[in-house]
Amino acid sequence: MTGRGVGRRIGAVSAVVALGIGGTVTAAQTAVAAPAVTVASVATAQASGVDYATWQADVKAVIDQATPYVAQRTANAAGQKLAIVFDIDNTTLETGFHPWYQLPTPALQPSLQLAEYAKSRGVSVFFITARPGIIAAETKWNLKTVGYPVDGLYVRDLPDLFDEVSAYKTGKRAEIESHGYTIIANVGNNTSDLVGGHAERTFKLPDYNGQLS
Repeated sequence: MTGRGVGRRIGAVSAVVALGIGGTVTAAQTAVAAPAVTVASVATAQASGVDYATWQADVKAVIDQATPYVAQRTANAAGQKLAIVFDIDNTTLETGFHPWYQLPTPALQPSLQLAEYAKSRGVSVFFITARPGIIAAETKWNLKTVGYPVDGLYVRDLPDLFDEVSAYKTGKRAEIESHGYTIIANVGNNTSDLVGGHAERTFKLPDYNGQLS
C-alpha cells in the first residue's frame, strides 16, 4: 500500500473512530457476511480506470498460481513453523471498491480463500500493513469479521511510523522470521509489499500502475 493510499485510508478510518462508530465496530466478534460492492463504489474505482470484474479476474489468476504452490510447499512440512504474509488494502480487503464509511470492508475473495487454505495446511497467517496503529483494533476486527484467520497483525507505530514503506515491511517480515517462522509466501499488490526478501516466494496482485493503491 502506497503512502498516497495510506493517507486516504487513515483520514477515512480516523473519521469513523472520531464519530464513535469504532466503539461499536470493535465490540462485534462474530463473522458476518460481507456487504456487496455497491454501484457507487464500483463507479468510483472505474473512474480511476480500474474495472471491478477485470480486477477480480486478474487477482484470481495470481492466486491460482499461489494455491498449488502452498499445497506443494506444505506437503511434507510436518513440524515446521510456516507462515504466509499478506498486505491489506486491495490485497485482502476490497478497499478501492468500497465506501470507507460502510464497515466491514469486504474480503477480496480469492485472497480469503488462499488464507483459509494456507491455514488449513498448518500455515500461520500474518498481515503487514502501512496503516497506523491507531486503527489496529478496527483493522483486526475487519479482517476477522469477513473471515480471515489472523495469527498476527503488524501496523505502523513509532518508531516505524515514518519509515519508508518497503523498509518497514521488510523489517516486519524479518521479525516474523526471528520467531522461528519460515515465510513461504508473501502476497501484496504493490512492489513495496514484496521487495526486500524474507520470503521464499512473492505473489504480486495488480495495482494497475498505482491506480489501485
